[in-house]
Amino acid sequence: MGTPHADREAQVAEVLDRLYEEYPDSTISLNYSNRLELLIAVILSAQCTDERVNSVCAELFETYRTPEEYANAPQEELAEAINSITYYNNKATYIRSACADIAEKHDGDVPDTMSELTDLAGVGRKTANVVLQHGHDVVEGIVVDTHVQRISRRLGITEETRPKAIETDLLDIVPEDDWQQYTHLFIDHGRATCTAINPDCSDCVLEDLCPSSKLDSAVDLASGEEW
Repeated sequence: MGTPHADREAQVAEVLDRLYEEYPDSTISLNYSNRLELLIAVILSAQCTDERVNSVCAELFETYRTPEEYANAPQEELAEAINSITYYNNKATYIRSACADIAEKHDGDVPDTMSELTDLAGVGRKTANVVLQHGHDVVEGIVVDTHVQRISRRLGITEETRPKAIETDLLDIVPEDDWQQYTHLFIDHGRATCTAINPDCSDCVLEDLCPSSKLDSAVDLASGEEW
């Protein structure tokens, strides 16, 4: 049995209150100046650090400026430009294909709907949510990255394991006004404290709420077991 819905809602409210106080300036950490740059940066960020992406994109965005330029760039040339990024060959292919579709099917404009965005190569729901939120001011979901996935499960907010199922679960208990910031706050907390390996539970503002805490004060309300 999982934690009851009302209890999870109350937990989420308290978690968000504390994280808003802990990270008052929480926001996206990718650098971009338009929707196309945002889309490309998010595609590149899959399984790669934002710092690395920002470093690569500083020069990339000077070299290529339009969807047509990316689409027409030789595969080897674009791959070389991003070769310090994980899976750079695949990502170069995705970017060239996505930009060709943007140029040919969307008059050069990055689409503003979930369905059109996820039709682009290399764009899943997570990437589409980021582009909608920060490129079009459209918030219709929660971006579930590795930090959101890990911390939401550690806190017992969700028992789901797949990103899409986690998002569906979260949308039902996280207030809509907090959907966008939920991701940014959890990313900041995941980087600062609740790391994948050896989380710093002793310095965590959520420790007493967390059934996965390594300290003695937190016990799993659902199972009665400590982490």
